Order: sequence, then C-alpha cells, then structure tokens
Amino acid sequence: MNCDDVDRALREASQAAEHVTERDMSVPADPSLPANLRQIAEGLAANMRPVRPMAPKRYFLGALVGIFISFVVIAAYRMGAFAIAVMTPLQITAILSALAVAMGLLAYSLVNQMVPGSRHRIPPMRLLVGIAITLTIPIAVLFQFQHEQHFWIKCWDCIRAGTPIGILAAVPFWLVLRRGAILSPGMTGAATGLFAGLVGTSVLEIHCPNLDAWHILVSHLGVAIMCALGGLVTGLTAEIIGGRSVRRSN
Repeated sequence: MNCDDVDRALREASQAAEHVTERDMSVPADPSLPANLRQIAEGLAANMRPVRPMAPKRYFLGALVGIFISFVVIAAYRMGAFAIAVMTPLQITAILSALAVAMGLLAYSLVNQMVPGSRHRIPPMRLLVGIAITLTIPIAVLFQFQHEQHFWIKCWDCIRAGTPIGILAAVPFWLVLRRGAILSPGMTGAATGLFAGLVGTSVLEIHCPNLDAWHILVSHLGVAIMCALGGLVTGLTAEIIGGRSVRRSN
C-alpha cells in the first residue's frame, strides 16, 4: 500500500463517518459499505467529540522558541556569563550556533509531532541522535581534553545547577505541546526532554568557565541527555497508563 492508497482509504473512511453521524446512532450503518469501512465509520462516530481548532504551526513554533530563549537569558543573567569572558570568539560562535540550530530543529520537530499527519523532513529519532552528535563535534574539536583534579565533583556541581533549569523549562513546553494531538508519547517525551535539557546546557555554556572538553561533554551536554532520558521514561509511562485505561473502558 502506497501513500495514495492510504489517502484514498482515509477519505473513504471520513465520508463514511460523516454518513453515519448524520443518522441516528441506533440505526445500523449503510450495508452497502464494505465491512472494514463500516467498522471504521462506526468506531469514528462512537468516539467523536467537538474539539477546539488548533492554531497555526507558526504560533506554537514561536511559543517554544520564545520560552527557550527567555529561560536561557533569565538564568544566564542570574548565574553570570563567566564562560563568555574566557572562551575565544571562535568557540563562542561555534557552540552557540550549534545550540541555536539544535533548538530550531527540535522546536520544528515538536510542532510537527503535535499535528498528526505532519511530514518530518528528519525522522524524530534520527534528529535526536543527530543533535547529540552535532553538539559533540565542536566541543571535541575546539576544546582541549585535560586531566583535572576533583573531576566528578566539578561535574556534579554543573549537573546540579543545569538539571533543575531543564526541569523547570519542561513545564511551559508541555503546556504548549498538550494543545496538540500527540500520537507517540515516548518519542515526543524524549524530544521534549532534550529540548528542555538544552536550556540547561545553553545556560551552563554561558555560565561555566571550565573549558575542559571532558567536563563540557559529561556535565553540560550530560544535562540534555539526562533530561531526554527522563522525558522518554515519562512519555512511555504515560503511554502505558493510557493504554491500560483504554483497555479497561472497552
């Protein structure tokens, strides 16, 4: 079955659903309809509820980007932009540009995940892996790998500072995303977690003056990875709970 076949089947199912909803629910569906389409129509008609139309995608995209930038600016201002003073212009440009591109791609992907049937230029799973690799490359190339004392203690200090920022940012992100129809809670949860975690990563890149590549990869980028895993677990849990509720109702 190709895309045209799927589109044709969906149009026929939609027409059948409209036909059923125009009639009393106690009257059986038109027997002339194929059995599978009749079953789809009855299922659609039984669960139809009025919904509020979604705003255009650009509004959700603007909201996600605006929340991201606001959190980074406010948190970096409160914590101090000490890293900017010790990094070279090349390092500043490369790392902030990579974070900005990651932010834009993730926001666009999340907006598409809100609207069923949206086409993804980059599959969400590949995008998550690609962003992690894309952020790792400039860090590994532009920053030196050093051996420093109390490595894990310093990493923990940054993780403890950046993770709460990501968790706080996830709240308004979720308030925006819940206005859509999310079909894959696990994937969307991972993408949302990474998106929120990148807020904490961005703040740490502006604040922390430690330029050791190991420190940046483990603690700064680690905040985003941990938030992504947390979002994945949360999404999968919600998906399992939702599936159980549907089975019980049936």
